[in-house]
Amino acid sequence: MAFDIARLVGYGAVLLGIAYPLGLYMARVFTGGRTWLTPVLAPIERLVYRVAGVDPASEMPWTGYAVSLLLFNFACFVILYLLLRLQGLLPLNPTQAGAMSPAIAFNTAVSFVTNTNWQAYSGETAVSHLVQMAGFTWQNFISAATGVSVALALIRGLTRKEVRTVGNFWVDLTRTWLYVMLPLCVVLSLVYVSQGAVQTLAGQVAATTVQGATQAIHVGPIASQEAIKELGTNGGGFFGANSAHPFENPTPLTDFLQVLAVLAIPAGLTFTFGKMAGNMRQGAAIFLAMFILFAASVTVMYSFERAGNPNLTAAGADQVASAVQSGGNTEGKEVRFGIEASALYGSVTTAASNGAVNGSMSSMTPLSGGMAMLNMALGEVVFGGVGAGLYGMLVFAILAVFIAGLMVGRTPEFLGKKIGPKEMKLAMFAVLALEAGILIGTTIGVSTPAGLAGRLSAGPHGLTEIMYAFTSGVGNNGSAFAGLNAASPFYATAIGIAMLVGRYLFIVPVLAIAGSMGPKKQVPASAGTFPTDSPLFVGLLIGVVLIVGALTFFPAYALGPVLEHFLMHTGRVF
Repeated sequence: MAFDIARLVGYGAVLLGIAYPLGLYMARVFTGGRTWLTPVLAPIERLVYRVAGVDPASEMPWTGYAVSLLLFNFACFVILYLLLRLQGLLPLNPTQAGAMSPAIAFNTAVSFVTNTNWQAYSGETAVSHLVQMAGFTWQNFISAATGVSVALALIRGLTRKEVRTVGNFWVDLTRTWLYVMLPLCVVLSLVYVSQGAVQTLAGQVAATTVQGATQAIHVGPIASQEAIKELGTNGGGFFGANSAHPFENPTPLTDFLQVLAVLAIPAGLTFTFGKMAGNMRQGAAIFLAMFILFAASVTVMYSFERAGNPNLTAAGADQVASAVQSGGNTEGKEVRFGIEASALYGSVTTAASNGAVNGSMSSMTPLSGGMAMLNMALGEVVFGGVGAGLYGMLVFAILAVFIAGLMVGRTPEFLGKKIGPKEMKLAMFAVLALEAGILIGTTIGVSTPAGLAGRLSAGPHGLTEIMYAFTSGVGNNGSAFAGLNAASPFYATAIGIAMLVGRYLFIVPVLAIAGSMGPKKQVPASAGTFPTDSPLFVGLLIGVVLIVGALTFFPAYALGPVLEHFLMHTGRVF
């Protein structure tokens, strides 16, 4: 146990050690500064603008930024949908994957465009290599870069002085994937291959089992997709088993690098924000709030998994740690990684908008699974998705300073700009859109025959299966509780709509806030100004996130994971 805790603490230290310099590097990239990669990548950047007809010196108002983003994302959806529907007629299809059904193709295309990567199929048999590379891997870059672009627009709106533009969407998009994601992915892919991750255009290899039978094992361009799957907080795996599969996640080193890659850019962006705001303490305050929430999540999940499941003990399983076993709830865990790595992986990927897993989420103890669901329900701001976590937390920061202003009877300010009724309405609309999407979707799921038919379990676990699915969809996470028939037309369509709600009904208000804040004057700090770089603000921000996120869903959680936890200790299983 002491070794497990040391590894968890070590992970936090390494994350901080990477996030700070990466954040400064990204700030230099996004402000047009010169980096050590500029001589190599600047010609490529200029070529992209020339081919696309983009003037990198021209900036957009928030409306133009939003229209460009929405139209580009819609075009990406259409292209990916057509690839999925026509993949049986296209090349690079060694496993002869056929056309996806309209409902699953819609769900999958929406999933990858919104950075959700929810998968209602097993990729090794249902998707061709062409779609894996030209569809999924490409979209993993673009959807992640879209999130970073929105965060940059909001940062500019909050930090610039009396400016009506929020940047150029095409420039932000290009610099994100070219200067940040692509170099990191090249390095990670090579490391993954060196550890045993597969990278080939072959479809299958024949293997002889220990019984002497011949088995066809699926292979493909896995390592390259694995790198951007984690760095872009995407989560969609080549295999149905995702990162529990040894071809995606072969060693403890790759497992550690994956959870590090998931949070590297979201954590780094907090320091990018501080640098662009001209006050690194502002970025540090956002990082600290995220880190405290993350540490609490890891502690809860690890503690309950380590405590084990009394029903397994009653069935004769030995869950006591010893020299020959790690102990605790090992059901659904990869024996290569164990409880600590599974708890960390589950916490990291649900804190970020990343649906990757290295074990079964449904096999976790009830409160561990409930904690994973809460991470998503908080708005994916516990570091969150690439870009999405930062702009989500900044929305909560606006709410926090408004509440602080009410307490002292003073007009709220953030970074020297006054927060007015318009910004508050937009911020509340964004937050309530997420919560309404989760609750309305869950209500439909538990009150309709089609929704109930898709669950595997009855009782509180069945409720958690359904609620987890809609929380994952609206939160653009992509992970799932095993047992829900996500491939049914009902869930494929409903969760597809939930993903659209969670992505774009949050992005548009955020860009509107950026457009509203940009033209405002910055007023000097005074004795009555509430400092937003202090420990007090960090505590208030955490409180607002928990009150707005956690308390909204507590009644539903009480009937799901909380009730299941108490029933588990009475010996009852659903």
